[in-house]
Amino acid sequence: MRKVIGIGPQMEFGQADISAIRFDLRCRDEIPQLLRGLQFIYGKPEVRNEVFSILETEVPARDVRNGRPGMHLWQILVLAVLRANCNWDWDKIMYMANTHGQIRQMMGIADWDGQSFSLQAIKDNISLLKPETLDRIAVLAAVEGQKLLKKKGGGELRGRCDSFVLETNVHYPTDINLLLDAMRKVILLTAMLCMKAGVTGWRNAVDNFKKVRQSYRKCQKMKHSTSRDDDKKKAQEDLTAEAFQAYLEVAGAFLGQARTALGDLAAKSREFGLEIAGIEHYMTHAERQIDQIGRRVMGGETIPHDQKVFSVFQEHTEWISKGKAGVPVELGLRVCILEDQYGFILAHRVMEKETDVEVAVPVTEKAKSDFPDLNGCSYDKGFWSPENKRRLEGMLDHLVLPKKGKLSEDDKDREYSDEFIYYRHRHSAVESGINALENHGLDRCPDHGIGGFRRYVSMAVLGRNLQKLGAVLKGKVLKSLKRKKPDSGGLKKAA
Repeated sequence: MRKVIGIGPQMEFGQADISAIRFDLRCRDEIPQLLRGLQFIYGKPEVRNEVFSILETEVPARDVRNGRPGMHLWQILVLAVLRANCNWDWDKIMYMANTHGQIRQMMGIADWDGQSFSLQAIKDNISLLKPETLDRIAVLAAVEGQKLLKKKGGGELRGRCDSFVLETNVHYPTDINLLLDAMRKVILLTAMLCMKAGVTGWRNAVDNFKKVRQSYRKCQKMKHSTSRDDDKKKAQEDLTAEAFQAYLEVAGAFLGQARTALGDLAAKSREFGLEIAGIEHYMTHAERQIDQIGRRVMGGETIPHDQKVFSVFQEHTEWISKGKAGVPVELGLRVCILEDQYGFILAHRVMEKETDVEVAVPVTEKAKSDFPDLNGCSYDKGFWSPENKRRLEGMLDHLVLPKKGKLSEDDKDREYSDEFIYYRHRHSAVESGINALENHGLDRCPDHGIGGFRRYVSMAVLGRNLQKLGAVLKGKVLKSLKRKKPDSGGLKKAA
């Protein structure tokens, strides 16, 4: 079974006690705050045991990978949180894991231990974490932070909910460059598979792709005519249609060759079924783009939005236009968060083909189940619907949900009340939390697939809660130091 952490009842020589690691109080970087939050969780036995229980039950228990010992679960958690919150790429996280003193102490590695982690080992191990696992630990971090900040006797917990766009790592899509992406994968993957199977005829794959790319460049350079002369406009349109037709013919010819080669490989052996399925996936993308380009350019048809795909590699990418000044469109997915008045994120949701109206109730239900003392929450008008108002009023004692459109007399009485106005003005504080998430990893998702997208969001939310917890702990220490009287032997004020 995979170990949770490499620190046993008896520590090894040179191994630091995680609970005793000291941090520079003057440093404002996020790394000490994150490590302090992790230290606090590790230092409380009941919380530590619960975190380790979650990791042991929800992360696959593989202790050996290719004959080498696997990373401990605590080490995986530390590196995952640092990677998302600090917005590091894989090379940076590998360098820091192998060289940064305090990070290695937090991972339970002794000073003398020359243990290092390869890039692939870090990638493989962090990818084992499930979004649900990270979300459960994020709830624990938020609960501990609330305990530190709540006054004696408790206090009501209020939330504020909003959504933002997390971009996927894609280029700006056009129908012709999406076809180029698909053809590149079809041609190169087919050539590699034929070489593996000993099938001839695909040795010139690089040159074949160059032919497709040259046709693409010609289409890319075509511009609409701005002339007032109808004959010149018609001539330019004919040239454009000719260039696009040539591009489609070249792509279609290589698609036909690839389909023939894959048919021969499938008949030859069942060994290549998985690789063939992967190539056929890209062939489907290419065929769709060929059809849509022909309908748009030659047929003059407008392609419906729901038939478009905005990335061949990140198929979950959506075209989002929120009407913000200077940001006409964003390519990614919406993420809804619900945070409390202390800045801890209570719940979040990746909105795949969903709107604010559709997620208001599910996000609040999730937050209410994890934090039963949540009795109030504020939203903006985008979350409004009569059904949402009715259901949220059944869950929350204090609901701030502005109505769209004209207000009735009852709506005016509700929205013009002092409490409603007070908490609606405070609702904009959620933008600070969103900005903090975007500055700490959630501006663009580097991971692939919808599974990687969800995992990265959960890592960033956990990192944000731990960073917030570390900042609270640091503030309490600084506050206690200010209260202490200076020593009599200390420096005196100048005359």
